[in-house]
Amino acid sequence: MNRVYSTLALLFLLAIAAAAQAQNLPATTGETLSGHRIVLAQAVGGHPALLAACFSKDAGPSCDQWVKQARTDPALAGVTVFEVAMLGRAPGFIRGMIESGMRKGLTGAEQDQLVILTVDEPLWRSYFGVTTDKDPWVVLIDSGGRILWHGHGAAANLEPLLKAALK
Repeated sequence: MNRVYSTLALLFLLAIAAAAQAQNLPATTGETLSGHRIVLAQAVGGHPALLAACFSKDAGPSCDQWVKQARTDPALAGVTVFEVAMLGRAPGFIRGMIESGMRKGLTGAEQDQLVILTVDEPLWRSYFGVTTDKDPWVVLIDSGGRILWHGHGAAANLEPLLKAALK
């Protein structure tokens, strides 16, 4: 009987440890490229989402490619797609020019799903597991906010792995 209680206690402690290690989406307030305030943690709550984040200008084009592919991929139908641009390290007087350049060629709906963040960069770097600024960082989360898949790099190289995670 003691062995059963010991096993149950061990399983309970392991579950608590796993829950403590799970990373929650930071509750940072940002702004969409169209000018609306947004908290991604609230915006994606209750449904699956794919977040593609860039932490430098170098990662921007690859991040855009991730978003374009994800929005047109039938395997990701029903998954909300957001692009996240971390501009906290860009000087304030340059941010407007950066955002203006980002708006070019985007529809209003696409601008609503491109989120500009200027604070809490260490939290976001930790959430995505960033080790290099040159790549886009991507996470697929389920409706409960749990990370189902994460990766970084070019969409063409990683999209098969993402699709495998959906199965």
